Amino acid sequence: MDPALEYLSKKCLETAAQVSEEEREKLAALISTNRKIFIYGSGRSGLVGELFAVRLVQLGLDVHLVGEMTTPIIGRNDLTILISNTGETSSVVKTANIAGRIGSYVVSFTSDSRSKLAHASDMVILLRPACINPEYAPLGTVFEGSALMFFDSFIADLMKKFDCGETEMKGRHAIWV
Repeated sequence: MDPALEYLSKKCLETAAQVSEEEREKLAALISTNRKIFIYGSGRSGLVGELFAVRLVQLGLDVHLVGEMTTPIIGRNDLTILISNTGETSSVVKTANIAGRIGSYVVSFTSDSRSKLAHASDMVILLRPACINPEYAPLGTVFEGSALMFFDSFIADLMKKFDCGETEMKGRHAIWV
């Protein structure tokens, strides 16, 4: 096996596994009880958030990406999920502060519990990679891969919670032709 692939697989799995069962259950409860779900991240973290949003829509949830022209205003009793490795990305931190002021419940995924994002959030889910080798995983690669791995595995939890199978999800899959 390619050494970089082996390294990334191991590190992402280790990091995604840091999320406790209690955190998974709390996040599932928040997702199932809030009117709308808003997701935002910048750069590659934002792309991971978009992938998660697609699966949530396929589960039949009311999901929006912060910053899109058709996204409604975040409201009280909505859920805002923010993703930032450092927890210091200014647009993500500002979104947390605004959403929190409005009354949205803010969940952040970050690697730094002391970050501005963590302080502005109601719930912080830490994805803290240990000992990163930049030769195999430059910049935030392990964080982003771990977040994607967590979100995709978490969708399986939500499928059970909502009693929603793949056939039903396919019915909500974007089809262009």
